[in-house]
Amino acid sequence: MSTLVEFGTLWRMRTTTGRGGGRVGRPAGSPPNREAILAAARTQFAERGYENATIRGIAAGAGVDPALVHHYYGSKDQLFAAALRLPFSPREVVPQLLAGGVDELGEAVLRLLLDVWASDPSGGVLVGLVRSAISHEVAARMVREFFTQEVLERIAEALDLSQPRLRAALVGSQLMGLAIARFVIRVEPIASADPEILVSCCAPTLQRYLTGPLPGDGA
Repeated sequence: MSTLVEFGTLWRMRTTTGRGGGRVGRPAGSPPNREAILAAARTQFAERGYENATIRGIAAGAGVDPALVHHYYGSKDQLFAAALRLPFSPREVVPQLLAGGVDELGEAVLRLLLDVWASDPSGGVLVGLVRSAISHEVAARMVREFFTQEVLERIAEALDLSQPRLRAALVGSQLMGLAIARFVIRVEPIASADPEILVSCCAPTLQRYLTGPLPGDGA
């Protein structure tokens, strides 16, 4: 499945792998097991959203034991990243971003995404998700739930500041807007701007959202 092209119609997918047989119908460790798990995961995420999809339900759809899903993919967020071919797992990346403290966090987050976007002239899979989320509610729900729980809330929990969830959400809105302007609508000169220009212009705003004063502080 092409995540970029077919993400918006993902809910129509129905995996037939592993149905009608035993829990584990293939030798453990075989490629078909991995493929069946990914296919079942895409179906579960599409039908139930990120929040309500479960490892147990995905395992049942794939015809394998839940332990095998954990063995291959670890946690639900890592499975989501693999199923949608995301270029990184938030479970691994967010701690790295936070390791340098909050003073440079805005720039660190922006540079990470610019690096990911630079790996593909069209913006990569993340921009594909943004495009799909704009026009398809199923895609929007998955993107919203996943990035809220696994990225924004992880950042918010690390901020020993007032209104941490609002701060993280403001950062997310800024990055989403930048992705749309640069890769979807292709607003010039943003679309062709040197990444360092974007860092210079946007990172201070992200940092202000993260650590600066906000209306309602101390209320």
